[in-house]
Order: sequence, then structure tokens, then C-alpha cells
Amino acid sequence: MKTLILSTAVLALTAGAALADAHGVIRMGTEGAYPPYNFLNDAGEVDGFERELGDELCLRAELTCEWVTNEWDSIIPNLVSGNYDTIIAGMSVTDERKEVIAFSEQYTLPDPSSFLTTNDTTDLTTGVIAAQAGTIQAAYVASTGATLLEFATPDETVAAVKNGEADAVLADKSFLAPIAEADADLSLVAQEVMIGGGIGIGMRQSDEELKATFDAAIMSMKEDGTLNALITKWLPDAGLFE
Repeated sequence: MKTLILSTAVLALTAGAALADAHGVIRMGTEGAYPPYNFLNDAGEVDGFERELGDELCLRAELTCEWVTNEWDSIIPNLVSGNYDTIIAGMSVTDERKEVIAFSEQYTLPDPSSFLTTNDTTDLTTGVIAAQAGTIQAAYVASTGATLLEFATPDETVAAVKNGEADAVLADKSFLAPIAEADADLSLVAQEVMIGGGIGIGMRQSDEELKATFDAAIMSMKEDGTLNALITKWLPDAGLFE
């Protein structure tokens, strides 16, 4: 079975060169504001786990790729309208999103979401919880008895906790853990929640060939261990693929 999977992957990757000729440059859309998944470095360039992952996927698929940034709240509409060809921005696979766009093979397993607060006695079931709008965390908070306070960017959610506007923020643990380590006034709550179905590359539903090409590249990285190596480097608390 593994030989069959690898053979299929090789065929799909071989098709990458022809796909690049047909599409020209593949535009990789990301937010650039959600470290360690994606962020802008001191040179103003996209950096992080997904930049390194995306560059490797494009190399394996023989695709010429360029990176563009887009605000989170319009990242799906602008993919659908053709402003770029992929979303590689820490986007969890959900049934609701799959009604609008297609997803590649998952390149991370589901990551725990954590609460960040200034007060360990915060009642997370009835308090005011900040989350970035349009995320699985915002949907989760909305389904509980807590009051949801939504913001356009992840930095704004943390600022809301620091200035007392919110009691806590809910986001991916990989995003919040470094913030808690760097600020003595902030701490992670022991309680974690598992939501979402792992992260994949978002694409237009009509781009079936592009999806097959990225699926094959992701599978090849899973098979040779390089994907787990990147996860260990950038997301040390995340699960690894077997």
C-alpha cells in the first residue's frame, strides 16, 4: 500500500511542472500575523513554519511560487475571487469552510487551543473571552455561556486581555505559549480545548489539479519525515504524524 501511495505521489509531483506552465506563478496567500505559523520578519518578508513549509512544497512540486499577505477577515473571499491561489495561514479544516473552498491533505494534526489571562481565577464559562473573528476559537466561545469579544487580528485579542477589556483570549496554544513566556503578567490556563480538524492549504474548489499536486508534496514530506522535522522546529507542542 505504501508503494502505491508513493507511486501516486510521484506521478502527481511530476505533473507539477506542467501545472506551473499552465498557471505561471502560484500565489501563496497568508496572513503574516500569526507566529509561529506565519509572520513578517524584520525585513518585512513572510516567515515562520508555513513559509518554510510552503517553499519546500513548491520546490518538490516544481512550482514557481510567490507570497502575498491578506487580512484574515477577507482571506477566503479574496482566494475565491482570484487574488491568490492558496491559503496557507494556520487555517483549520472545518465542514463550514469546505462548503466554500477545498483543502489539501492536513499538514498539522489538530492543535490544542488555550486560554491566556491575567487572572488564574477567571471563570471561562461566564467571562468575556476574546478571539479573532472568523476562527474556530470564536465559534467555540460563541457556543458556550461566555461572552465573545471578536477582533480582526490576533494581536488585538491579546491587547484586550492586557488592558482589561476581556478576561481571557482563546487561540492556538502554539501562538499563545511564547506570549505567556515573554510576559510575566500573562499566563496560560491549564484547561485546553481540542477543536478543528488540523490545518490544510485552502484552494478554490475548481483547482483540482493544484490540490492533487500539493497533496502529493505534503504526502512526500510525511513519508520522508521532513514534515515532522518542521513541526518539531516551529511547533514543539504539536503532535507528529506517524
